[in-house]
Amino acid sequence: QVQFMESGGGLVQPGGSLRLSCAGSGFTFSAYAMSWYRQVPGKERELVATISTAGTSTSYVDSVKGRFTISRDNAKNTVYLQMNDLKPEDTAVYYCKTTYRWRDYWGPGTQVTVSS
Repeated sequence: QVQFMESGGGLVQPGGSLRLSCAGSGFTFSAYAMSWYRQVPGKERELVATISTAGTSTSYVDSVKGRFTISRDNAKNTVYLQMNDLKPEDTAVYYCKTTYRWRDYWGPGTQVTVSS
């Protein structure tokens, strides 16, 4: 059974940093691209970043380019999201996701709050 466990969220001041982690199990982690999404109440879930299977290709939504970095450690079955220069508009619940055998699997989410 595909499962994810996220960690690293919390409360941070504007300009601060957080590192999110998402550990996967139940599938061959290294064979699947991974993504981070975020969602604010009342809004659609937004794709933030995606990383290829080997980590050689990444993509980001424009609003986080230059501030966020997605990476992965396939030996640890873990994907990361390093978030720097955080802004209040980055406040959201962050989710990791993969598509395995044509079905989307999501982590439970971790809250990130950027506030002074």
